[in-house]
Amino acid sequence: MTEFIRFEKTDLLTIIYVNGEVDLSNSAQVRKTILGALKTTPDVKIDLSGVEYIDSSGIAAMVEGLQFANSNGRNFVITDPSRQVRSILELARLDQVFTIE
Repeated sequence: MTEFIRFEKTDLLTIIYVNGEVDLSNSAQVRKTILGALKTTPDVKIDLSGVEYIDSSGIAAMVEGLQFANSNGRNFVITDPSRQVRSILELARLDQVFTIE
């Protein structure tokens, strides 16, 4: 079984890989991982290619990460969102708010 969250970290960049479903039961873990990474590295990328479903609590965790990054001179980027995640971001017009690679 694939880990829900794993990450790779250097002094300048943390890449967070999320897999499965992000919902109310685990979005706090995503939030904590994002904020922890932003506190210790200037650039954070969150890879959502393995996310099959994300609810509003998962989106809120990422929005909070973006707000923290913007307030603290950090960079927060979403990379390779799955088709499902991309459609939710587009529906909420968050594709215009987040940097998506």
